[in-house]
Amino acid sequence: MNEKLIFYTHPRSRSSIVHWMLEEVGCQYTVRMLEFDTGMKSPTFLAINPMGKVPAIRHGDQIVTEAAAICAYLAETFPAAGLLPAPADRGAYYRWLFFTAACLEPAYVNHAAGWNPSTAALQREFGYGSYRRVLDTLSVALCGRTHVAGERFTAADLYLVAHLNWGMGTGAIEKRSEFVEYRDAHINRPAALRARAVPQPLEA
Repeated sequence: MNEKLIFYTHPRSRSSIVHWMLEEVGCQYTVRMLEFDTGMKSPTFLAINPMGKVPAIRHGDQIVTEAAAICAYLAETFPAAGLLPAPADRGAYYRWLFFTAACLEPAYVNHAAGWNPSTAALQREFGYGSYRRVLDTLSVALCGRTHVAGERFTAADLYLVAHLNWGMGTGAIEKRSEFVEYRDAHINRPAALRARAVPQPLEA
């Protein structure tokens, strides 16, 4: 696809995940840096994402928000990058991509804020159940594995590694050995290093 891709971002946000993903797929993109309380709340940007937050991308006529959705979109739109697994591995791919978004992130964010579903009734109401259950489930899934879907790196690995790296770095996620080994296998990929080392260019 040759449509222009615009990346709406701020460096201190989940946009760092999408920045890494954009470097992985190798597409051309223009960056629009937005401040939290001004640019993200402007009428122009609210027309793109009424939530008033980044990341978001506009690719031709397509607007995509939410880091997991953007990663999935880019993997499918730029298949030559190899970040979409073979059909036989798609079940695991979608499972762990959205487990990270729907279970891991809310569990560790709530835990870091000092709140956890404390009763069985509350755990039934929250999609992730409990912080401990989420981490234990992920520990089993990652034990002895380098990839969550098949035998090569995919967008699901990128998204999960980014969350583990941030969560363990801030203390929101326990530094379990399987998490550290899995993170360390991917966090210094060339595209990840480019995304971290090179300042996001501002649109002229």
